[in-house]
Amino acid sequence: MSFQHFIGIDVSKAKLDLAFDEQATTTVVPNDPKGIDELVDLLPEAKSCLIVIEATGNYERPLAVRLVEAGHVVSVVNPRQVRDFAKAIGKLAKTDKIDARIIALFGKLTRPRAVAKTKQLQGELDQLVTRRRQLIGTRTAEKNRQGQAVSGAVRKSIQRVLDAINKDIKMIDREIQKLVQSDDDWKHRAELLGTMPGIGDVTSATIIAELPELGDLNRQEIASLVGLAPFNRDSGQMRGKRSIFGGRGSVRSALYMAALSARRYNPAIAAFSKRLAEQGKPPKVVITACMRKILITLNTMVKTNTAWENPQNA
Repeated sequence: MSFQHFIGIDVSKAKLDLAFDEQATTTVVPNDPKGIDELVDLLPEAKSCLIVIEATGNYERPLAVRLVEAGHVVSVVNPRQVRDFAKAIGKLAKTDKIDARIIALFGKLTRPRAVAKTKQLQGELDQLVTRRRQLIGTRTAEKNRQGQAVSGAVRKSIQRVLDAINKDIKMIDREIQKLVQSDDDWKHRAELLGTMPGIGDVTSATIIAELPELGDLNRQEIASLVGLAPFNRDSGQMRGKRSIFGGRGSVRSALYMAALSARRYNPAIAAFSKRLAEQGKPPKVVITACMRKILITLNTMVKTNTAWENPQNA
């Protein structure tokens, strides 16, 4: 796609700094619904520009949703990539205004992938899935404390907290399923993903919320996006270990749990895992390969709108 302008937006909790084509001057608006509407009015015609935003603890989510709904082409990029880019071109100073200009230049020179079209309810589903993940983390921490507690009063206190957390998790699960069922596309996608053994409601909801690009990319692109594509670490005569890094950690976490289940209940993944283990592959390599295979299979299922079928029976 050919763009006339490249726009960088530095996002913080309180404000948005917007830079047009690396210009020295930037525009600042509040990071609230009124400020976002003001920013959208300042932009050129939809699809004439590439708008690049740094991922900033979900503070960028309302802005990205609003821009996509307005028809703009939007890329949400990893701040580390932008910072490494700035260092590579000798831009060591860091302010919000400078960052906005660097982001615009980064977009111009690297053309990062645009985000998938965002549904109106995508932000709500993403928040529900994120909140569930937070509650699970808190529950795990409390269980660890309970196991170490000697005082009876402390153990009772922790149990009350655990009971409240479990109640909240059940409530969040109901809200997630209600939201997924309210959208025909999400409902169909959840049903499709659920046909693969090892993929439960939590995994499918996480993928729907945090990987809307599933089915739109090829196998290499989707694996790289999630952070399951191994990268070479070679230099001269040295051949380093291939490893994964970056990507969407929350999706990887969901796929990790799915892989543990699939190695027991999915005959194709179980056979694949066994074959790798028999070849002497380390356990961590085996589980990562299973995660990648699950992801690529799901991507193909969504792309072709086909339910899972055991290849051993095909």
